[in-house]
Amino acid sequence: MSLNNTPSSDRIHIGIFGKRNAGKSSVINAVTGQNLAIVSDIKGTTTDPVLKAMELLPLGPVVMIDTPGLDDEGALGTLRIHKAYQMLNKTDIALLVVDGTKGMTDEDQSILKKIKDKQIPHIIVMNKSDLTAVCPDSQNGNTIWVSTATGENIQQLKELIGKQLPRQETSRQIVGDLVQPLDIVVLVVPIDAAAPKGRLILPQQQVIRDLLETSAISVIVKETELTDALAKLNRKPALVITDSQVFAKVSADTPDDIPLTSFSILFARYRGGLDIMAESVYTLDHLEDGDTILISEGCTHHRQCDDIGTVKLPRMISQHSKKELIYEFTSGTEFPDDLTPYRLVIHCGGCMLNPREVQFRLACAEEQGTPITNYGIAIAHMQGILERSLQPIRSADDNIYNT
Repeated sequence: MSLNNTPSSDRIHIGIFGKRNAGKSSVINAVTGQNLAIVSDIKGTTTDPVLKAMELLPLGPVVMIDTPGLDDEGALGTLRIHKAYQMLNKTDIALLVVDGTKGMTDEDQSILKKIKDKQIPHIIVMNKSDLTAVCPDSQNGNTIWVSTATGENIQQLKELIGKQLPRQETSRQIVGDLVQPLDIVVLVVPIDAAAPKGRLILPQQQVIRDLLETSAISVIVKETELTDALAKLNRKPALVITDSQVFAKVSADTPDDIPLTSFSILFARYRGGLDIMAESVYTLDHLEDGDTILISEGCTHHRQCDDIGTVKLPRMISQHSKKELIYEFTSGTEFPDDLTPYRLVIHCGGCMLNPREVQFRLACAEEQGTPITNYGIAIAHMQGILERSLQPIRSADDNIYNT
């Protein structure tokens, strides 16, 4: 990802849903003014969800999601439908595209019900108005008639999409509200075999950008340089933020009077769910032989020999619990519908997930009574430094609530 690009997780996700040959891909191309999706009269041309980051006026940075037809058939079609419905979990605005020559069918109504059940802002797009015998009203509430062939009402559709835009929390910050302008913030970034070559990972990039917006001073060091760096500063830093993998060393090297937290804990607060995750982490103290732990990542990446999710965390948990445990792993959009088999879910920081999907996963866990925490919180707890790591955030939030 370029440093000049808005991360996908911070873009409005617009999902296009409907039956095969309703014109979903044509609607995407018409709205964006680009040939983003393949258009064909052959049913099932779109076989997998396709995500495309772009700028869409008047919304700004968005992700367009083109999905397979939700009336697909056969064993493979069932898998495609499942993938398409997974996209609802990250959709901020849903467009239900209906073939206007056929009208709303029972299948369209079923799709609409799923969209409404998830409380997603939505628009019903009646496509192919140029082929209908009647001349319906162009717009009735959140239903609009369009023709992707002639361009009729496409501009009105774009304006209607803009009106569905969820109200953004413009004051929401990752770390900027924890510090003041010109405060020094030390970021501890280990460079090991698991670190990506030639770049910083997304949470580190985003924290640096947030600190720049706050006019704070970022000092970036490896964990082996932290002691020397602190000694050379002309004043005490307002905060030290560390990668969770080196939490123990950084805590030992950071004086007690300097606030300390981690990137992962900051993102739990930023995306929502910090309190739930901080409460759930104590499940680690009560595990039994045979318990199954789900370790879930929101992204897919090439795993290194000592990968944090599949190697380091299971090793830490087994050592902490002294139990014979079973570990399962998911990544990307693969998050189980049924969480009841798991004693605990440990999730990554969620930097690649948009807020809607993070909240969906938290809600699934809560509804099914399955504790859920994240990497940084779990590691801090197992190393006995959780309270210290949460203190900077709790102090700041107390000040916000009391003013």
